[in-house]
Amino acid sequence: MNICISCDDKYAKYAGVVIASILINADREDDFSFYILDGGISEGAKNRILRLNSIRDFEIKFIPVDSSLFDAYKGIITHDYLSIAAYYRLKLSQFLPKVDRVIYLDCDTIVRKSLNDFYNIDLEDNYMAGVIDARVKYKPKWKNSSYVNSGVLLMDLDKIRQDDVEAKFLKYTIEHSDEIKTGDQDIINFTLEGKIKIVEDKWNVQVSSFLSRSNFTKDPYIIHYIAKQKPWIFASYNHFKKEYFKVLQRTPWAISDNEKFKWGIWNDFCAFIHFIKDKPLFFIRPKFWEAVIKTIF
Repeated sequence: MNICISCDDKYAKYAGVVIASILINADREDDFSFYILDGGISEGAKNRILRLNSIRDFEIKFIPVDSSLFDAYKGIITHDYLSIAAYYRLKLSQFLPKVDRVIYLDCDTIVRKSLNDFYNIDLEDNYMAGVIDARVKYKPKWKNSSYVNSGVLLMDLDKIRQDDVEAKFLKYTIEHSDEIKTGDQDIINFTLEGKIKIVEDKWNVQVSSFLSRSNFTKDPYIIHYIAKQKPWIFASYNHFKKEYFKVLQRTPWAISDNEKFKWGIWNDFCAFIHFIKDKPLFFIRPKFWEAVIKTIF
């Protein structure tokens, strides 16, 4: 299986956690080639990522990226936490010229099952496959939309090359730069409308809090920590952050014994206080009780 992640040095640690989660939960027969689109990763961080072979052997290539290739995307105004590395996936067919099919994963995801079934989905005549974005479910006006979240994608790079889709991404960006709200995700969805296969939610359960989840399943195959409540931020209240720390402890970035109280009990307490401050009337919201019922039962 070909797996691609893009990051700079700041996000190298989180990319490492993604890789670790894949290796930990792989089936015995799974085999991996990882491609890291390198936006300036230090040698120290690369060495730590390579040490993940203590979990399981894998192949990996770090592919240097010239950021000037993305000058057309640098003027797009979007979320503060979206870096230029988010746009690297738009040129994957160019960066991986000998790869026909690849799973692309954001650095704020963890994998909990073998990716084999996802990797072998029949794309039919589509360029890629993905899961409906959480915003579609939260906003009634998008009820019938097929707008996908770009954090987890299965991509047919061979077909993308054949039809020069990268040029279409660039053309859309130049013509609609003032209308783009969610960066690469808008570009992908509006350029390829009708040519993205929709797959089950379990392959990209998008979570920002106990209330805000794209699916209330207890067994997500891939967890995607969307928005600002990243599990690595102290006092964040993302619902599945304990799953993140389980994986982190299997990596070279594991929390030391001296910091376990801070990132354990104290982190949970501060997260609860943070949640109450942000959503003081959470207990009277129907959505809260829906989340309680679906989580328990």
